[in-house]
Amino acid sequence: MTRILVAYASKTGGTEAIAIAIGEELRRAGLDAHVHNARDVKNTDGFDAAVIGSAVYTGRWRPEAVTLLAGHADQPRPIPTWLFQSGPGGSDATTRQLIAPKRVRRLAGTIGAALPVTFGGRIQPDTAKAVLAGRLSKGPTVGDFRDFDRIRSWANEIAAALYGAQHAGT
Repeated sequence: MTRILVAYASKTGGTEAIAIAIGEELRRAGLDAHVHNARDVKNTDGFDAAVIGSAVYTGRWRPEAVTLLAGHADQPRPIPTWLFQSGPGGSDATTRQLIAPKRVRRLAGTIGAALPVTFGGRIQPDTAKAVLAGRLSKGPTVGDFRDFDRIRSWANEIAAALYGAQHAGT
């Protein structure tokens, strides 16, 4: 069975919930998905594929996600990897694609991964801990802008790609 790492870096739990949904969907598709906080993952050894995601604050990924991605890029043979990021709020949050930070773009190229897909974020006054997020939570972007149907659909695309790779040439 294909063993998949789903690693996330989350500040207030919104990105963690996205990773959990991805892991659940991959397991429903028959894959062996393991969801972990990126800070608890040392490397991708023992996994056949990876999904790595981060919350985006002021255009930056969380450092623990970048550290994991950089370590993965140093592997002699990087495994198939998909990237996601979450963060935007507002009326266009479900369709808005954020530009990935320069280092994330470079590392994605190194491992042959597509640039991160962007999912809407969650900004709520009771969970906003950072000063900037606190300021944003007072504006019109307060709310939960995560589209779990879209997230599950993306996870199913990953499952289909992995199943296709498993059965290629058979």
